[in-house]
Amino acid sequence: MNSEPDVVIVGAGAAGISAAMALAGHGLDIVVIEALDRTGGRGWTRKTRAGPLDLGCGWLHSADRNPWVGIAERSGFEVVRGPTAWGSQFQDLGFSPEEQRSVREESSALFERLSRWPPASDRASDALDPHGRWTAWLQAKSGFGNGDELERISARDYVAYESSSTNHNWRVSSGYGTLISSSMPQGVDVHLNTPLQSLGLSWRRIEIGTPVGVLYPRTVIITVSTDALSSDAIAWPQEFDPWREAAHKLPLGNNEKLFLEIVGRSDFQAETYVVGNPRDPATGSYYIRPLDMPVVECFLGGAGARRAEQEGAQAAFDAALAQLRSLFGHRACKCLKPLVSSDWAGTAPIGGGYSHALPTHAEARDKLASSLDARVFFAGEATHATDFSTAHGAFESGRRAALAVIESLRCP
Repeated sequence: MNSEPDVVIVGAGAAGISAAMALAGHGLDIVVIEALDRTGGRGWTRKTRAGPLDLGCGWLHSADRNPWVGIAERSGFEVVRGPTAWGSQFQDLGFSPEEQRSVREESSALFERLSRWPPASDRASDALDPHGRWTAWLQAKSGFGNGDELERISARDYVAYESSSTNHNWRVSSGYGTLISSSMPQGVDVHLNTPLQSLGLSWRRIEIGTPVGVLYPRTVIITVSTDALSSDAIAWPQEFDPWREAAHKLPLGNNEKLFLEIVGRSDFQAETYVVGNPRDPATGSYYIRPLDMPVVECFLGGAGARRAEQEGAQAAFDAALAQLRSLFGHRACKCLKPLVSSDWAGTAPIGGGYSHALPTHAEARDKLASSLDARVFFAGEATHATDFSTAHGAFESGRRAALAVIESLRCP
């Protein structure tokens, strides 16, 4: 490893890989250091006996403008287009058509109030209808989308994402995480199991402390999570205080996934969906036989994900099975067995799901995206003004930072 590269990229997730892609071919010496034993960050496809399962990002959101779609197609990955089963309760189990219509109306009304008459507090929960029937479901939905309840969500941030989303959601048959990880360009010096321990700045140079030695790059791109940036696990320089304060205002929410394997014959139909209990803010959201794989994917957000973290994976599997039994019956669910689960909150270099702005702090994304002294650049989903919480937002942020590095170094 060259101890004096042109660029050090800290983190090999979607943003770090995107930055490396944009820098490659410019004659630069690039070093990537990654704390985990794999690339991809929150894009992670696990190979299982049931098929490739995404424990992190799994959907190409806003796919009609998502740059990963073009990358996938150029690289020979199969992109599965088409509508999702979200929002359509299979056979109306436990959730009548009238109730589903009522939920959609209440959800639309909440977004309209947030858009047209945002609360002075910027607290999304202040726009809830105090007489609404479905506050529990709206809280659960916020957990899925933001990783936290509406009391801790900036109304401005909420509207920014919802307004920019195109609602085209596609998939990669071999896994979104597989696509992201395989996109690291050749010729880039990547070091796994190599966490950033310290970063020092002087007027002459940058010092990057790692377990295998100190690096002295001309520039550095920081793509660590907001949890990592705001914590003291890494020795950050005092000059980073404004960026660390911004990261503190953009905490990671709680989001986890569980996969139940369908063993043997079953009546579960491919590409169907159910909400476990729309009256429970901690409910799971269940996608059945995605891409016809023999699994049920359970997504947990906010209160449900925190409960899984506190009580452990087995308790989370038990709760998911209980919800599914209440809808499909005990006999139908006898074929379901725990297969694999995520633990993003317990993954030390990451520390959670994806970022959300606290009330009155949506502008922190702009601060986090700014550079320091034209030598230190920041990227990651949390730095994107509208596509935060997505792999394509991370991609665009990595490219932005890389182009700024090229300009700073005046590369041809």
